[in-house]
Amino acid sequence: MYRALAAGLCAALLPLAAFAAQALLDEPARVSQLLDVIDARLALMPAVAAYKWQQHAPVADPPREQAVIARAIALAKPLGFAPGPVSQLFELQVRLAREIEEGLHAQWRARGFDFEGPVPRLDTQLRPRLDQLSGELLSALYLAAPVLARPDFASQYAASATQSLKARGWNPEARTELLMRLASLRLLSRPSLDRARAAGVLRVGTPGDYAPFSLEAQGQLSGVDIELAVAFARELGLPAIFVRTSWPSLLDDLRRDAFDVAVGGIAATPERKAAAALSVPYLSGGKTLLARCTDAKRFGTLSAVDRPGVRVIVNPGGTNESFARGHLHRATISVFPDNRAIFEEILAGHADVMITDDTEVELQVHHHPQLCRPLPGTLTHADKVFLMVRDDALNAKVDEWLTGALREGVPQRLLQDSLTH
Repeated sequence: MYRALAAGLCAALLPLAAFAAQALLDEPARVSQLLDVIDARLALMPAVAAYKWQQHAPVADPPREQAVIARAIALAKPLGFAPGPVSQLFELQVRLAREIEEGLHAQWRARGFDFEGPVPRLDTQLRPRLDQLSGELLSALYLAAPVLARPDFASQYAASATQSLKARGWNPEARTELLMRLASLRLLSRPSLDRARAAGVLRVGTPGDYAPFSLEAQGQLSGVDIELAVAFARELGLPAIFVRTSWPSLLDDLRRDAFDVAVGGIAATPERKAAAALSVPYLSGGKTLLARCTDAKRFGTLSAVDRPGVRVIVNPGGTNESFARGHLHRATISVFPDNRAIFEEILAGHADVMITDDTEVELQVHHHPQLCRPLPGTLTHADKVFLMVRDDALNAKVDEWLTGALREGVPQRLLQDSLTH
């Protein structure tokens, strides 16, 4: 039975997957999708009420209501949701739907039937659409679950609920109750390949700020790792939905179940190996120096950089910052929050040097003739990997697929293409 339910949930997820195939889905967007689906479901209730009015059918339909709740619980189980909070969420929606229908029937008894437009059939039009929206709601819940678990979720998204929940039947009390029901939902089972398949989607975390691996521009992602993640998800028969993480929060986001796999030029480090599963390496490199070409002769060694008055710029939270703070003691280190624009700070003369991976240096030198690589070699050695939840089946599948891709030269070919275009 659950295989059929999972297949139904996968089909329900397709609209979300199509929306987010190579877009970077941040937390507000995940909550917005969830609220929109909930609102769309309630927005169908006036049509349901109109059909029952014309058919002289009672508003209350306990068997149907219980079937809706039971189906939601069954769909939610393979995703890892406990049945109690899911039942309470759908009980709220059933209650609000009944209140809308009862209110409209009372209005029509007093003033006459005034539903605008043709009345859809309940059995062949409205109920199939309601069932589809229930599946989409569970899919949206799955993607938003890490946000719902935040202690301040209800207060943080109160304004979003007011903006998104516009259908008949919503009032401040109902919106507040909905947010509290949503805040009680938790993914109880650990992330795994089986759970991803049940959900019909592979959640891929990425910071989206590190060319040529993962870069967000105008709402769309591109890069070597984005191509690899999409191809791997396709190997699993799943769409990849990219969710935003950051270098400072990467491991915390893994622990709170924000993604299944993370990509984006992630280096294998002891800290990451202790907290997560790391794939076989698919590219290797190391830290090197980037400076204005006019200053290249000044900064041919790390010791030349580590001098008073030299301004070193770093992006926050990643291996670039940790290396700089661990090896530079006399230079001035400043943190710039946007890794996509950090190189402009060097060009503008606001900083002198950046220490980053050699692949990124080569890309920036290619795009900015005023920037040069003072040090031909590297200061460190690091492997690029997929960072994953610890699940034997998922970890083995990633390694198997990456090994095949390496054998065919796919990562290196993607890298070369990105450096020359």
